[in-house]
Amino acid sequence: MAYTFTTLKTAIQDYVQSTETTFVNQLPRFILNAEERILKECQLDVFRKSSQGTASSGNQYLSKPSDFLSQNSLSVIKDSAKEFLLYKQATALQDYTPNPATTGTPLYYADWDEATFLLAPTPDTAFTMELHYFYRPQSITLSASGTSWLGDNAELALLYGALVEAYTFLKGEADLLGLYNQRFQESLQWLKNLGEGLQTRDQYRYDRVRREAQ
Repeated sequence: MAYTFTTLKTAIQDYVQSTETTFVNQLPRFILNAEERILKECQLDVFRKSSQGTASSGNQYLSKPSDFLSQNSLSVIKDSAKEFLLYKQATALQDYTPNPATTGTPLYYADWDEATFLLAPTPDTAFTMELHYFYRPQSITLSASGTSWLGDNAELALLYGALVEAYTFLKGEADLLGLYNQRFQESLQWLKNLGEGLQTRDQYRYDRVRREAQ
């Protein structure tokens, strides 16, 4: 069955048999944590989008979209053509260009923090950048009658993920916590299979993050 925020909260309370005020007040947090785990572990095409922005001359940082979850690709658009940047760790970029004053067309990018990418070398002019990424959809917790894609299509993953959070909070029996976690993992696997088409494609897939060969 599909869940709204209200019916999901009721289901969690029915499973754990608790109406204690502190517990009830934490229900939105349990659900938010479950949503975050699902979205980070299952990259679904329904949550893919693209966005264009500008990398400023002399600025090695590029802001991420407000709904950013994880990157798919980042490219520089030059003369109507896309030049894809390679993803690396931030420390590697700092080794590559220890002096931020070193400028040119960006070749590499890294996660700097939750809101920002680091580019290397530092742009020597303003560049149009195109980011393909997985976004964080609206949470089911935003309104009492709120619905969401996860609540409509991944209800078991959302329920059992929230139950794992709730039962951990309650310091519940290990056997039951293990059962909830097992069912959560099974639901995650179903979602992964749905999102990845049972992984029958070539080893190098078009939608993998571009990384430099090791």
